[in-house]
Amino acid sequence: MTKLSVNINKIATLRNSRGGNNPNVLKAAIDIQRFGADGITVHPRPDERHIRYQDLREIKKIITTEFNIEGNCREQSFIDLILEVKPEQVTLVPDELGQLTSDHGWDTHKHQAYLKEMISIFKAAGMRVSIFVDPVLEMVEGAAKTGTDRIELYTEAYARSFNQNKESAVKSYIEAANKAIELGLGINAGHDLDLDNLKFFKTNLPHLDEVSIGHALICDALYLGLENTIQLYKRQLL
Repeated sequence: MTKLSVNINKIATLRNSRGGNNPNVLKAAIDIQRFGADGITVHPRPDERHIRYQDLREIKKIITTEFNIEGNCREQSFIDLILEVKPEQVTLVPDELGQLTSDHGWDTHKHQAYLKEMISIFKAAGMRVSIFVDPVLEMVEGAAKTGTDRIELYTEAYARSFNQNKESAVKSYIEAANKAIELGLGINAGHDLDLDNLKFFKTNLPHLDEVSIGHALICDALYLGLENTIQLYKRQLL
């Protein structure tokens, strides 16, 4: 079964908008696990505009599922935090400073030497490593040469085109996934996956290990309730 990891950045954004500790991010992580999620994902940024570095330290103490921390390994503060917290999985994303949200994958050829170095550091510390990539065969092939355990397919293009032509939208992802399997890589996916497009994506990528979903899931939870929403997303992955 494909695992569902819930990104709780948006819960932290709501908390930060008023100060204080409401909603309580730590309680949210505990409840999301209790409601059936297979993991918790966070994506800290240097300005701590949503999830804070201290949140990660606190979550690590209570997590009973998988902890996945995404972020930009070109920031020394991120590297230091990962080596301190030691999540089960670290996902390397090529963000720029001040970037609103992730919007592209690594150029795994241009940055291959650098990625090899970073991946070896995290793997030596006992963590599984995934790297963010676009559904391009050359980028998947380059990823396999970095030593990463998995790739995370960046799915915004799929989500954007889904309602126009879903078969065309998923085509490059199927090809990328097949190449990843051929090269011995695990497959994660994330960005703009939701209750409308998730089932079709999973059906066409049967070897999908994990999806990480935050924005859409938290938006749905406003209307449907958090526990119910998590279960609805889990059913799309059966």
